[in-house]
Amino acid sequence: MTILVTGAAGFIGYHVSAALLERGERVIGVDNLNPYYSVALKRARLKQLQTHKYFVFHRLELAQPGRLAALVKRARSVDRVVHLAAQAGVRYSLDHPRAYVASNVAAQLEVMEACRALKGLKHFVYASSSSVYGGNTKLPFAEDDRVETPQSLYAATKRADELMAYCYAHLYRIPTTGLRFFTVYGPWGRPDMAAWLFVDAIERGKPIKLFNEGHMRRDFTYVDDIVLGVLAALDRPPPDGGPAAPPHRLYNLGNNRAEDLGRFVAVLESALGKTAKRQNLPMQKGDVPATYADIAAARRDLGFAPRTTIDDGLRRFVDWYRGYHKRR
Repeated sequence: MTILVTGAAGFIGYHVSAALLERGERVIGVDNLNPYYSVALKRARLKQLQTHKYFVFHRLELAQPGRLAALVKRARSVDRVVHLAAQAGVRYSLDHPRAYVASNVAAQLEVMEACRALKGLKHFVYASSSSVYGGNTKLPFAEDDRVETPQSLYAATKRADELMAYCYAHLYRIPTTGLRFFTVYGPWGRPDMAAWLFVDAIERGKPIKLFNEGHMRRDFTYVDDIVLGVLAALDRPPPDGGPAAPPHRLYNLGNNRAEDLGRFVAVLESALGKTAKRQNLPMQKGDVPATYADIAAARRDLGFAPRTTIDDGLRRFVDWYRGYHKRR
């Protein structure tokens, strides 16, 4: 049987697809290759995946009604779906709100409709975000915390995804798992994320921007650990507990450690052998001062156990970054 992975040319989608292929799965990858960041980077990821004989790629705009359902119908053999496609970025959502409604809400609806039409679907796994915790001040964030104070439209769309997924699990008994990712970084990462932005600036002798005067803490999670969590969740569909307990679960996937941004920069400086020029700036709209994942539920149900420190993870990212740019 075959696994459909949306956002296969994206950062996490690429790594999840590669891991599935390595364990012998057949993967249909879908992505619209939008220009939010470098399409060349996305194509480079795809080039790596296309060396596997069990990988097939389709360029597709998920938000277009019926397009994905038609593709899945033709494929026939899809029995699991991992939905990782999304319009990412908190700050970008301030100026481009419609892109988030289209890519994060309308597209998720189309994916769920395609799932509803699949006969014998074993599991639907989708990406949520730590951003749903919004203005919560209690740390660490736990899955049963209230999530009614989104600080950005991005956060609001990811919470909407969770509510829609719960509804479909309830109405159509689709085994469904949502995963709240916490600040993922690593090789093949996104150019709009802190690790890439900081390394790029430090390498070129430019200042790095530290918002909230640098007083930020993040639960930085290495991508290999995230992938292990995604696969563990995929292999464990939630049971159907009857009318009052639909087969829907939510899990935090984080490193279970809130790292000070200053330490993050210091590790990068050590890995690069260079000193960063710092530019302290006010807190930006839509941002939050701290994230920190309570992973007790994922540890209990999925055996999730992140093992990569930022010391190891950032050094691996720096090595990849330099190698990638040298090849280019």
